[in-house]
Amino acid sequence: MGHDRQVGRVRQLSRYPVKSMLGEELDQAYVDEAGIAGDRSFAVLDCVTGKVASAKNPRLWRDMLTVRSTLTSPGSDGAPAVRLTMADGTTGTVTVTGHADPALSTLLGRDVRLLDRAAPGASIERMDPDQVRTDDDLRIAETAESMLAAGSPPGTFFDFAPLHLITTATLAGLAAHTGRPVDGQRFRPNIVVEVPDPGAGFVENLWPGRRLRIGSEVVAEVVISTPRCVVPALRHGDVEPDVALLRVLSRHNRLHLADVGFLPCAGVYARPLEFGVIRSGDPVEFC
Repeated sequence: MGHDRQVGRVRQLSRYPVKSMLGEELDQAYVDEAGIAGDRSFAVLDCVTGKVASAKNPRLWRDMLTVRSTLTSPGSDGAPAVRLTMADGTTGTVTVTGHADPALSTLLGRDVRLLDRAAPGASIERMDPDQVRTDDDLRIAETAESMLAAGSPPGTFFDFAPLHLITTATLAGLAAHTGRPVDGQRFRPNIVVEVPDPGAGFVENLWPGRRLRIGSEVVAEVVISTPRCVVPALRHGDVEPDVALLRVLSRHNRLHLADVGFLPCAGVYARPLEFGVIRSGDPVEFC
């Protein structure tokens, strides 16, 4: 592997079976055109508004980030299902049906049901992170409708493209600016890439338009830097909320994104081109 092609290695590999819920760390995963198998396979539908539930509107959905989702076998009727672990350790299985799920609706305080395929034109509500400077702002900041999966196969629940990567250099840079460690879990990446120089800063900013080989089989095209929402500032399981992180991103890594705007970013979205298995520890290189 040539030095000029070397990027780093896969430090952490994750998937999030239910959109906006906590996920699971993996030793290996299969990747195809829809990203990591099982990633964002499910979402919660608000039966009142018809929109997909997302912690990007924390006034309604921040409690989703207290629930851990893991893949499980289909229900007795063959319906797709997911296993949920609540903050208090209790567990339960939720299946895809055409009606509201009582337990999930009670947990989230609204009538909701589980989906395993997004309808055409599916959307979420996204809070403007530039309006959030304190915890109080989370109660009053404006939200806007945002369409899902513009860079992904139809029927998927991704915010944009199927893969999301972030580097240890970006996390270290944010930690240097905030004065405390920054857990990569806040950004919900599929792949944390460990790079040789932890002080290199936001190195992914230079990746859009390039192709990455991950392990021996997978090739992905980096599409765009990832514009950040309010989710990194929220509580993620045991990871405490940190609204100051939004100010740091806004001050130190705002980027011009074509047709989108001048936005705070961290990490990149990528589109798989060649499919196969990736493993924790695999090399990552430009190709």
